[in-house]
Amino acid sequence: MDLAFLDVFAQPTLVTDRDGRLVHLNQAAERLLGVPRDVLLGRRLSEAAFTEEHQDAVREVSEQVLAGGSWLGELDVVRGDGTTMEVELTCAAVRRDDAVIGMVCAMSESGEFADSGHSVQRLAERITGLARVDAELAVAENLETVTKVVISEAADIVGATVGSLSLLVDPDTLVLAGLRGGVAGASSRWTRFSVHDDTPAGDVVRSGESIVMIGRDAIHERYPDLERAAEGERSMIALPLRVAGRTIGVVTWSFPGRRQIDLAEMEFYGILAASCAQAIERIRAEAESTRQAARVQFLADATSKLSESLDYQRTLVEVARMAVPDFADWCAIDLVEDERLHRLAVEHVDPAKVALAVDLEGRYPSQRDVRGGVWTVVRTGEPLLLPEVTDEMVSGSARDEQHLQVLRQLQLRSVLVVPLSARGAVHGVMTWVMAESDRRYDARDLSFAVDLGRRAAIAIDNSRLHTETLEAAVRLQHAVLPVLPAEFPGWEIGSYFSPAGQAEVGGDFFDVISLTDGRLVLFVGDVMGRGAGAAAGMAQMRAAVRAYVAVDPDPEVVLARLDQLFVTYDLGRLVTMVYILVDPEQDQAAMLNAGHPPPVVLRRDGTVRQLPSPGDAPLGVEPDPRRLVMFPLGAGDLLLAFTDGLIERREEDIDTGQKRLLDAVPSLRRTSGSLSVLLERLVEDVRDQTRSDDVAAVAVRRRG
Repeated sequence: MDLAFLDVFAQPTLVTDRDGRLVHLNQAAERLLGVPRDVLLGRRLSEAAFTEEHQDAVREVSEQVLAGGSWLGELDVVRGDGTTMEVELTCAAVRRDDAVIGMVCAMSESGEFADSGHSVQRLAERITGLARVDAELAVAENLETVTKVVISEAADIVGATVGSLSLLVDPDTLVLAGLRGGVAGASSRWTRFSVHDDTPAGDVVRSGESIVMIGRDAIHERYPDLERAAEGERSMIALPLRVAGRTIGVVTWSFPGRRQIDLAEMEFYGILAASCAQAIERIRAEAESTRQAARVQFLADATSKLSESLDYQRTLVEVARMAVPDFADWCAIDLVEDERLHRLAVEHVDPAKVALAVDLEGRYPSQRDVRGGVWTVVRTGEPLLLPEVTDEMVSGSARDEQHLQVLRQLQLRSVLVVPLSARGAVHGVMTWVMAESDRRYDARDLSFAVDLGRRAAIAIDNSRLHTETLEAAVRLQHAVLPVLPAEFPGWEIGSYFSPAGQAEVGGDFFDVISLTDGRLVLFVGDVMGRGAGAAAGMAQMRAAVRAYVAVDPDPEVVLARLDQLFVTYDLGRLVTMVYILVDPEQDQAAMLNAGHPPPVVLRRDGTVRQLPSPGDAPLGVEPDPRRLVMFPLGAGDLLLAFTDGLIERREEDIDTGQKRLLDAVPSLRRTSGSLSVLLERLVEDVRDQTRSDDVAAVAVRRRG
């Protein structure tokens, strides 16, 4: 590259190659250094023109610039006659086709040799740089952008080769948001550190005041155990990031050489720090607003999931899945059953680690006697927050080397455990863990998780209570329903009963009675309403019918006595019922229907007949004379009686339901399967599966 054109520049300028060796210096640089260019060419910049105590600084600057950066600052050059001069050095990378092939450095006299024009120019450049940085901070959308601006662009403006930004995450802890430059491994060693440690950042947080140290001796004297940012002479400044009278973080810049910082320059730094603090506070406020909105939406969605189904196990699995990855890297839900914790659900951002988490609980179940573990949460009902899981905690909780290896694979960073408590009982625990994302939980997350745990516990409690109540209701209802034999002499019997699926019992009842003279009584009824009253009415009606049948099974006698029962005692509920007496010797049946859906007869030849409905009133309503219906029932014929839950559907005429049943009844002729099995299939085909109502049905078939 022909660099002769640089000789026309009045400002001393030096050019190096990719290795930092001088390939050109213009005449102005030759005059300033007082050394012929032929003597300097080919030598490394640090050794060719700078004092020994600043050579490390020049090497550091060269590395930064040749990596694609830039730098501006003051260093001491050594002239040919042995005298030294402080110069302001401005260095930038030289590129060809987007590749860095060297660097160019311009020198300006500094200190007592600088003229007023240069000082004005330097001030103007810094003001321009400040305006650019301030504009970038004002529109920054995340902390990553702010960090990059502060430790890179702002550092370049002030001439720092090492820059760091640390943020306060709790009153005692600083987290390294970003670091440029420094010795190898520094960023990992300073990921998190205490404000009470003997460090510049810790002192700045505690005091709220800036710290300025000129020269490595000053740094070492104040912080003898602090690792060096780089070799050679150094200067350092640490600035508090303050908003509304409180410190939220620290910016630290380290300069090569002995950097003299005057009052005007400190004011300039203070403006940069204030802009940075305001940008961080704005971003945090926006993030917290978004976070709170996400929490509210999550709670709304989770509550909807928990309330839409009584299957709490399925919905809790869904809630665990919803929590990952926005609120946890992995989430586990354990329920207390038989004095043990059983893992109901586990979700992980890495599906491959789900099996690892499940296997961990299976092989190393939570110990009841360990303080501060999940069993402590179960016993006390109090949540557990571990903002920071240290390696000492992990090692201390491991039961053997293999356990320790698995725990370290899970990369636990922060843990939240909340009880699933309702009505004074702890049903289990929900555990949230931050791992791969390296995020941390705080008190705000704790209150949010406790709220979710409370809602989940209520869902569990409601579901269990509903299940217990339903089981009790079903047991009660089945207790007052007959257990029919598969057949009476000369008859095949099939019955079906299904509760509505509600926690309250219904009023459907039925029975089949074989009389000593060979006749058969069949009745099916429905006490209006639900609950204990309907169940009591159902039991009363069935007992009354059986008692009256024992005296005289004639339909007209039985129904008359039932009507009298309602007149004598205020039973308070209407009852529909169909009562049938079959006489096999006469191949005849007699029926009275008190407002009930009419039964169906399936003839031996396959024809289907719906019995007439005379329109008589239900029991409990002062009746007109009831009309007896006589119909034939011969060998091989089948009689089916049922409650209205079998044929009724929403927004559908009852006749449509009757027609659907008549079309399905021929399926009862099949020879495979018992009559009860065939009847169950018919009911499942005909009934409205979306409708909540009891269904009772009885079928009797005369043997040929």
